[in-house]
Amino acid sequence: MSRLVVLGGAESGIGAAVLAKVKRFDVFLSDNGKIRQPYADRLREWDIPFEEGGHTMERILEADEVVKSPGIPPHAPVIRALEEKKVHIISEIEFASRYDKAKKICITGSNGKTTTTSLIYHLLKEAGLDVGLGGNIGDSYAYQVATVKHDYYVLEISSFQLDNCYDFRPDIAIITNITPDHLDRYDNNLDNYVRAKFRITRNLRPQDCFIFDSDDKITVEHLSRIVLQAKMLPFSQERKVEQGAYLDGERIVVRYEESESEIYLKELALGGRHNIYNSMAAALAAKASGIDNVTIRKALSTFEPIEHRLEPVMSIRDVLYINDSKATNVDAAWYALECQTKPVVWIVGGTDKGNDYTPLLELAGKKVKAIVCLGVDNRKIHEAFESIVGKDNMTDTLSAKEAVKAAAGFASPGDVVLLSPCCASFDLFTCYEDRGEKFKEAVRNL
Repeated sequence: MSRLVVLGGAESGIGAAVLAKVKRFDVFLSDNGKIRQPYADRLREWDIPFEEGGHTMERILEADEVVKSPGIPPHAPVIRALEEKKVHIISEIEFASRYDKAKKICITGSNGKTTTTSLIYHLLKEAGLDVGLGGNIGDSYAYQVATVKHDYYVLEISSFQLDNCYDFRPDIAIITNITPDHLDRYDNNLDNYVRAKFRITRNLRPQDCFIFDSDDKITVEHLSRIVLQAKMLPFSQERKVEQGAYLDGERIVVRYEESESEIYLKELALGGRHNIYNSMAAALAAKASGIDNVTIRKALSTFEPIEHRLEPVMSIRDVLYINDSKATNVDAAWYALECQTKPVVWIVGGTDKGNDYTPLLELAGKKVKAIVCLGVDNRKIHEAFESIVGKDNMTDTLSAKEAVKAAAGFASPGDVVLLSPCCASFDLFTCYEDRGEKFKEAVRNL
């Protein structure tokens, strides 16, 4: 019996452990921290041995193969020890795909991947297909492979999950865009990060599709250096394309093989330039999956915005509060600011991932009237924006409650208070969802 060790006891790790149990591996799960109660209960329910609060290296190093949760960095001592012993380390995505024959639509990118993934899932559901949602969103992909059978999966996949993928192959691969992000995990080298994203394309065959943003310079530049066999389906707001999707005035034109269809911008449920890109990618994935034009248009008009991504919370005294906690990098915050039409009180800050705030300076000058910093170390934010909004229009806070109270103090009727942090959440919160929930709670308590 092959011995499999799973590192990490959250959604990804639990799913991998359950799949290993179903496939009759000798499985053991180890987490350096505390495992949340629902996950610990699931391990007991499946009779899977586990440990928490530290790693027993003797047991881990006995593994024939290790499934690593994406949150564990490559320089962690346990990973170094496994590499030294030449134990093969894979991701949950790689492991689950070995036992799954469903069609897979897989989305990665620096920004827009959650919205695009959710849009495609909605499109496939509206078309009546049997589809699962997983990866970085929804239930663990591995857990679904272990417990249910779907015809399709729509998977949001991060670069961390792709790092340990080798034979995994999507039927449709999408890169929404690539901007500098998570560079602290990639030796502060953008090329390393780009190559990690492009691992999603490494096993594509001629009958598979690759959907990408041809306006994105980093993506296009890397494409010029590699050879892909897949059908290439670019999307663009700047130029026409022979196959793919492009913006023509107030409509999106979608061309796939012999078919051409159109979707008017006024019909889209989601506004903003970034969501035109997301809708183009989703429409192309739907067309490549055989979904008819009427269903695509209807689904793109009925989609509901996802939580923590430009999510309107409520208006108080004619000030609209927007939760964009998922905006954890510069590019995501740029899009959030770009689509605002009213004066903005901007809540920004958290764990800096090597951010360069230069691309935001001009936009902040046009849109932002005050800045509330929500983070332990806000020095870089002050250095970047103090000269733009003025020292008196910036303040520091250490909780969502403080931040919302301070923002309400800066805001006037007709303004927008925008939580779009541009940074990771781990200095003050457990994750971006926790930050978003606490923001919404603070707004409701105003």
